[in-house]
Amino acid sequence: MLPFPVIMGPTASGKSALALACARAFSGEIISADSMQVYRGLDIGTAKPSPDEQREIPHHLIDIIDPEERFDLFSFRDRTEELIAEIRSRGRLPILAGGTGLYIRAVVYGLDNMPADRELRKKLDAEFDNLEGFERLKEIMRKLAPDDYEKSSMHCRRLIRSYEINLLTGKSMCELQKTWKKAGPRRDAVQFVLQWDREVLKERIHRRCEIMLESGWIEETRRLRERGLFSAPTAWQALGYPLVRDFLDGLIPRRELADRIATATWQFARKQLTWFRGQHPEALPLDMRKSESELLSEIKSALERNA
Repeated sequence: MLPFPVIMGPTASGKSALALACARAFSGEIISADSMQVYRGLDIGTAKPSPDEQREIPHHLIDIIDPEERFDLFSFRDRTEELIAEIRSRGRLPILAGGTGLYIRAVVYGLDNMPADRELRKKLDAEFDNLEGFERLKEIMRKLAPDDYEKSSMHCRRLIRSYEINLLTGKSMCELQKTWKKAGPRRDAVQFVLQWDREVLKERIHRRCEIMLESGWIEETRRLRERGLFSAPTAWQALGYPLVRDFLDGLIPRRELADRIATATWQFARKQLTWFRGQHPEALPLDMRKSESELLSEIKSALERNA
């Protein structure tokens, strides 16, 4: 039995297209490792696969809950393990693909034990899991644990978790992570990380932002706002949506919108690159200048070597 491929990379690097090519070539089904694609209604801004692509190849963990609901790391890990077994039982190959590094790490390496306090977490959620509270929390963490802030400043749930750990231990999450004895990756998976020249990736990001805006992202955001979903616990954290909302509120001119989103997206992509480099040292690099057939040949060879 072949191990399953784990395809990771920064935003706009071509993960979805390569995962589709793998699924076609290897009789696979795709499990999305994207923390925002699970939410219904957040479509254009999260770059979900098209309806035609989803009809052609089974995709999992896309459009499974409403934005008002919560979906966390543990939910993802548990559901993904179930899906891997289900897909294997059908004689098909699971393909885990996405850019949410913490989710991928939880599946490939398992979850590291960190202190937790359920009652404290409830209090922190009530205080900070909203737009204004998130801004206050960022100010706290910028001073209290700058390393944690730098890694998680775009993700409210992660920053709340870092603050919880700091209150319980007096140490930052980054400090504690340095003491972990890292377990090796699971033996039934092979990791691949997509690599681009940075200037090329920046251009891809900018071009994709323009295409997404032209494809209806503004109207999608307007509908979400009319439904009151920007007060939901997670929807307002999705990359780019708050900036589109600011445009709708007259705070950003249209001519600047794509540039502002592209800048924020590039900052996020840089953090993703740092994560994959530091947290997935076993991942095999894939040079995205190569043709699709060359990439598929490399992936197949790596899977067969590790069978």
